[in-house]
Amino acid sequence: MSTRVLIVDDHPMIRSAIAVLLQGTDFEVTATAASVETGLEAFAANDPDIVILDLAIPGGSGIEVLRHIRALGDKQPVIILTAAIDDFTLREALGLEVNGIVMKDNDPALLLECLQSVLEGRRWIDPEVEERIVQFGKEGTFTGLTARDRKLVGLVARGLRNREIAEELGVTEGTVKVYLHAIFEKLGVSTRTELAVRVADEGLRF
Repeated sequence: MSTRVLIVDDHPMIRSAIAVLLQGTDFEVTATAASVETGLEAFAANDPDIVILDLAIPGGSGIEVLRHIRALGDKQPVIILTAAIDDFTLREALGLEVNGIVMKDNDPALLLECLQSVLEGRRWIDPEVEERIVQFGKEGTFTGLTARDRKLVGLVARGLRNREIAEELGVTEGTVKVYLHAIFEKLGVSTRTELAVRVADEGLRF
């Protein structure tokens, strides 16, 4: 049985090239989209096994598609295929548990390698991007957090519960849980108490 792939990219040539690349493999393009809006519609309508997502698409950013998928509590693997990714977007993508990142100027075979790795439950990050992620870690424990992450950490440190945090941020409790899980993964903690202790130990003020 083929692994069903959704491609969200506004360049027809890229979509066609990926479809050709996947011919004869265990992966099959079952749907494509060219914008944030149509990407979300295609995701809801087709329930793909894996999403290949460009960042620069009409209607916003591909990160909005990833954020929406994760806000639903959906764990479907998402691979970012992009020409460029800045540090802020990279940090947010990692916080949203992106499963793979492939740069468009690399060998197409790397996309196949990424797809196979992700299918087997492993994260695959472009080597150049991985070097940047390692550098994030050298900058300090909390520097890899997005502005939203840091605000949420501050609310947790103040003792607010998920319902109160949801009201503060204007999101659902489910979304708060998704965000918190991502922050726990980034910081290597497993409970709210551990997170609060880490904040106190480092003398941080959010």
